Amino acid sequence: MKIAVLYALTTAIFLVLDAVMLKLHMQPLFRRALGDQLLTDIRMAPAAGFYLAYIAGLLFLVSLPALKTGSAIVLPAAIIGAMAYGTYEFTSYAIMKAWSPQMVVTDLLWGTFLTAFSAWAGVALTRVIFKG
Repeated sequence: MKIAVLYALTTAIFLVLDAVMLKLHMQPLFRRALGDQLLTDIRMAPAAGFYLAYIAGLLFLVSLPALKTGSAIVLPAAIIGAMAYGTYEFTSYAIMKAWSPQMVVTDLLWGTFLTAFSAWAGVALTRVIFKG
């Protein structure tokens, strides 16, 4: 039960924050650089697949150990975020003409923060719910 709550909370935090950032900042930034290369509506299946698998990996590697042993949360989660978002951004910048350094830096910093904050908040809220 505790794992399901941790997963649900972490996922909800991640999705809400990412939806706001994507709508308000990332979409306009990417639209300026990529124009009509962006879809008007996202493809939900691949997006859902990424989010569900990414949060599961984050829980397995960071959140569950932190919940069980009190190990660090923020730095390991930030490293995972930087690696995941960095892989996408640096690869895209390396092979696509329209990719810009601003897109790389913005998304890399966002993914790093989002991953670290979501992991920390998910664990913190789960501890409150289960009193430790």
